[in-house]
Amino acid sequence: MSANRKVVLFIAASMDGYIAAPNDDLSFLSLVNKEGEDYGYASFIQTVDTVIVGRKTYDWVMANVPEFSHADKTTYIITRSSKPSIGNTTFYSGNLKDLIAELKGKKGKNIFCDGGSEIIQELLKEKLIDEMTVSIIPILLGDGTRLFKDGRPEQKLKLVSTKQFDTGLTQLHYLLE
Repeated sequence: MSANRKVVLFIAASMDGYIAAPNDDLSFLSLVNKEGEDYGYASFIQTVDTVIVGRKTYDWVMANVPEFSHADKTTYIITRSSKPSIGNTTFYSGNLKDLIAELKGKKGKNIFCDGGSEIIQELLKEKLIDEMTVSIIPILLGDGTRLFKDGRPEQKLKLVSTKQFDTGLTQLHYLLE
């Protein structure tokens, strides 16, 4: 199964391409909160057993949620300063490309890139993201943290599916070629 292991991005962004408003404000995500609707997240998360997340994103999550949502998965926090592991969570300060190559060489489910923008940028620069699902939130933020930064190579995308929801959220699923 290792040959089929993919790096996947599953993320939400504003219509104008921001994953956070200024000051890492994620409150705009609540615009599409609806009882009983998770926009496919529960079924998506069943397809992964490994998570990669940037340290800034990890720090924000740990400051704002009661417990780390990926504690049951093998998780790599990408950081410039190494720290001791906590359970299944490893603080990784090595080369991201090397880590992805190592993970793809092991058997397992897909590898979920759970942000942040610097990690996404680095993975795109190295053409290491295989698939992405972007949920577009119906708002124009005007400023904040961009999902896609300038300075990466052009990549063609193959549309797998689009879904629209009555909250106004539109979900785009692509394979990266």
